[in-house]
Amino acid sequence: MQESHLKHIVCPKCRADLKFGEITKREGNRIETGELACTKCDAKYPIARFIPRFVPMENYAAGFGLQWNEHARTQYDSYSGCPISETRFFEETGWPRKMPGETIIEIGSGSGRFTEHAAGTEATVLSLDYSFAVEANYASNGVKENVLIVQGDIYAIPFREGAADRIFCFGVLQHTPDPKKSLLELPRFVKSGGSVVADNYVMPTGIRKLLATKYWVRPFTKNIHPPTLYKFCKFYVNLMWPLSRVIHHLPKGKYINWRLLLSDHRGEFDLSEKTMREWAILDMMDKLGPAYDFPQHLETIQQWFADAGLKDCDVRHGYNGIQGRGTKP
Repeated sequence: MQESHLKHIVCPKCRADLKFGEITKREGNRIETGELACTKCDAKYPIARFIPRFVPMENYAAGFGLQWNEHARTQYDSYSGCPISETRFFEETGWPRKMPGETIIEIGSGSGRFTEHAAGTEATVLSLDYSFAVEANYASNGVKENVLIVQGDIYAIPFREGAADRIFCFGVLQHTPDPKKSLLELPRFVKSGGSVVADNYVMPTGIRKLLATKYWVRPFTKNIHPPTLYKFCKFYVNLMWPLSRVIHHLPKGKYINWRLLLSDHRGEFDLSEKTMREWAILDMMDKLGPAYDFPQHLETIQQWFADAGLKDCDVRHGYNGIQGRGTKP
């Protein structure tokens, strides 16, 4: 982190200002290792590999940390050659492409595929992830002057309340212990008139629920040690990939592949077979590995946005199942 970033963060325990403790290593204007200390309580937080750490590195999101470090660039547009992340970021948020002077909070950065596009708006981006995926994000985006990356908890966000202009949370709510509580945390951190955007997986119904393979398999896989599960997912996808190409051309072939836990984006995105296979490995880890997976009905998310006190809400089926936008009064 840079010294100038200190003004954006507070103690997540008591919300007081932080100060620098002992700084043991610097690289130019960035602090590589050191300590943050609360000015009010006795809390101290390490800075490790340029990233302030407000949670233990190993936690319930360890699987995400592993997959995003193994595939740090897989879902970046510059790697795939297709503007998938850029399109989703701007269409799901509805935000302008240039926002100089504004502050954006990102909750759940993963490897930073959306951090990159948020930073490209020229806004200051405060990016948080619970897992050690922050390492991958820092490698891609951490040296940008307008980006601060921290490892922290959605239930104890270490940013100043009411200070940001916008906040977004993509692909995260369903993987937290209490998705509604997670959503209700977000408006606290934006100004009056600030924008809140979040999404959540959709709850399958009817025959789709019966055939949602991952929910039959997850009870056996969600507690497997992430490195072991990752090796299995990689082996399974690589083994089945030639067959998936054949199945794709059958009637309902794409649907069959998804039921076999093989993400089939053929015809949806202009990706190479190599990149699609890497996405399939990531998707399989995302299906089978998370400690929590709570899809919701559209009406439920609509009610949560209302309960959050947001106005001008637009909650609909979208990119990640259900996407919602609202404004803080």
